[in-house]
Amino acid sequence: MAVTSQRIPPPARRAGLLIQAIDDEVIVYDTERHKAHCLNRTAALVWEHCDGQATVADLARRLTQELQSPVAPAAVWLAVEQLGKARLLSERPQPPRGHSRREVLKQLGVAAALAMPLVTTIVTPVAAQGASCVGEGQACTTTSQCCPPLICDTGPGTCEPE
Repeated sequence: MAVTSQRIPPPARRAGLLIQAIDDEVIVYDTERHKAHCLNRTAALVWEHCDGQATVADLARRLTQELQSPVAPAAVWLAVEQLGKARLLSERPQPPRGHSRREVLKQLGVAAALAMPLVTTIVTPVAAQGASCVGEGQACTTTSQCCPPLICDTGPGTCEPE
């Protein structure tokens, strides 16, 4: 693990992101990809400290101090991998071999699973998708496709006033 501990993760990406802390989590909205990411406290701290200069061992020490609980380098790498996959780092890191989530859990034990880094991602609709509906005289198959107060007249299959 010495090689893993000395690796330097890429810096955190900041451009094109809206960031909001809520309790122990951080919500990051990617305005370029229209995705929202929820980072638990561990993942948020790793992201916050990814400056492109700190090694995995440095990050593990910082997190151990801030969380007042031991954080292994394997847990830091798991967070780095998740952050990279979510495109919250300047580039996608190349993880060391043997660092699957399953391997990390084996190394850390079940008790440490509660402090595992977690990045949850959802795709959010762009404004045009959220506001799309079919106008008067346009083709439809159900009323839910028509802009209110229009209804789908199934005879001709067009949105028409009630």
